[in-house]
Amino acid sequence: MLMGLHHVQLAMPQDGEADARAFYSGVLRMYEEPKPPELAKKGGVWFQTGSVRVHLGVETPFAASKKAHPGFLVASLSMARDALDAAGVTFESNGDFPGFNRLYVSDPFGNRIELLERAD
Repeated sequence: MLMGLHHVQLAMPQDGEADARAFYSGVLRMYEEPKPPELAKKGGVWFQTGSVRVHLGVETPFAASKKAHPGFLVASLSMARDALDAAGVTFESNGDFPGFNRLYVSDPFGNRIELLERAD
């Protein structure tokens, strides 16, 4: 029945588009994907890299996802750490997932993001 994952939706506060762009494009190096005109009226912003898509939608009142989160595979966790450090973004390393090295980071709105690298 299911064929794949189209996107992950995360919430953001109203007028947070600039902060979203700085993090998702600037730090995670995703490309902004234009929203269809009817959806663009609602605010928010969409990002994509390869087959990974993240849609950020405005939620009022806003509440960050502290537990529920997307887990993104990365080619190099070391490179991800370097990019986060360079941007001044704090993260928490966590190695208790067999077969993977990983870390947790929060987007500018407090949503939890997991970055995973397959362990050798």
